[in-house]
Amino acid sequence: MTVIVLIAAPEGLRSHLTRWMVEVNAGVFVGNPSRRVRDRLWELLASRIGDGQAVLVEPSANEQGWAVRTAGRDRWRPVDYDGLILSARNRR
Repeated sequence: MTVIVLIAAPEGLRSHLTRWMVEVNAGVFVGNPSRRVRDRLWELLASRIGDGQAVLVEPSANEQGWAVRTAGRDRWRPVDYDGLILSARNRR
């Protein structure tokens, strides 16, 4: 399963995602796209998110069973801490 969260996304990104995933709450999308579709969606989101934020949680062959991708300004970023993925925020 794949989960994408959009915060303050530009017009059109949410409607584009509904072609491939179900919007279960405002800006929260859930689905099971293929890896190829997921990678293409992420390329589009990362290039068009602008001042907003995007988070993608996807299946992965690690101890947690999932991985995170983030894009946008003022965002949390995934950090590998001895095989455990934690979230960190840049200091201002």
